[in-house]
This record gives sequence, structure tokens and C-alpha cells, in this order.
Amino acid sequence: MLDPELLKRITARRAELDELEKQLAKQLAEVRAERDELATAERVLDRVSEQLADERASAAPAPGHC
Repeated sequence: MLDPELLKRITARRAELDELEKQLAKQLAEVRAERDELATAERVLDRVSEQLADERASAAPAPGHC
């Protein structure tokens, strides 16, 4: 026969772990979303930096000209 107290403790621990799993899954999803946003921001920054460098190069006077 199963010990009712032991069964109660096992059930309670499983419920705790189920809740922890939900919290960790949510946290993991948030981390992945933020990481994706940062990767996008990094690509945009690279593109804008390249465009600014090109604009500066085009606007600079040619060497030997005033």
C-alpha cells in the first residue's frame, strides 16, 4: 500500500516542478526574443554606419583639390 504522506509530497513536488518549468520556458522565450532584437539592432547599426561612411567619403573633397 502506498504511503499517503509520501504520495502527497511527491504530488506537491511535481506541481512545484511544473510551475518552475512554465516560468523557465517563459524566461527562455523572453531571452531568445531579446537576443533576436539585439541581432536586428546590430545589423541596422552596421548598415547605417556603412551608409554614413559612404556619405562622408562622397562629400569629402578629392585629394589635391580645394
